[in-house]
Amino acid sequence: MFVYSYSRFKAENVLRVLREKPVTTLCAPPTVWRMLVQDPLGKVGLRGALSAGEPLNPEVMTKVQTAWGITVRDGYGQTETTAMIGNSPGQVVKPGAAGRALPGYRLECGDDGEVCVAGRPVGLSPGFGGNLYRTGDVMSRDADGYFTFVGRADDVFKSSDYRISPFELESVLLGHPAVAEAAVVPCPDELRGCVPKAYIVLAAGWPACANTARAIFDFMRASCAPYKRVRRIEFAELPKTVSGKIRRAELRMRTADGEYREDRI
Repeated sequence: MFVYSYSRFKAENVLRVLREKPVTTLCAPPTVWRMLVQDPLGKVGLRGALSAGEPLNPEVMTKVQTAWGITVRDGYGQTETTAMIGNSPGQVVKPGAAGRALPGYRLECGDDGEVCVAGRPVGLSPGFGGNLYRTGDVMSRDADGYFTFVGRADDVFKSSDYRISPFELESVLLGHPAVAEAAVVPCPDELRGCVPKAYIVLAAGWPACANTARAIFDFMRASCAPYKRVRRIEFAELPKTVSGKIRRAELRMRTADGEYREDRI
């Protein structure tokens, strides 16, 4: 176990430690992974990589795989449980998927896609009554049993009566070189009820201007169906918890209150 203590996270310093020290496995939240791939990754001695805390965007996994030849294995759990879904060693990893149900957990998806824990698994904290624990997270499950995160039940929204997955749009946005981080929330709109708005942290060298916004809009137009396209963009730092999770509820409240400083289409 190697512990690196720092007062403020800097990707270049962490990468230097990974190059200089005999670290073989790295587990980090998606925020850290997204920041790491903004720098030249270089060569490291890692044999394994994991992500936890939030779903990891497939684009980030691809960059790590290309640079280091290893696959970042994602997983899913909650404070109230141990890990419930994961990509176990030796299991085929599907980019963007959290993995399959781990031993001891029987998971079901409700009609709205919300993941529920059936029965009383040992890993579920005491105090939850009944035989069905609702996680509040919406996922899809494919024929092979792999779960893919769609969003928190209160993050998923409708635009023109289409269901919008913020995580899906955030992953698309990360495919543009100008975007270091992104968070998508619903923005009130008189015609569509609401439309997707993206708060974006720009990569180094990209100015926060109308031309950059236009380039991102053009990229989304070529990458998404019309009903999914981001219609508002604001360049801003993202509010986060101490563990690095994006505080989307704060962004939703800010947007609903009409605090607009954005480019639009």
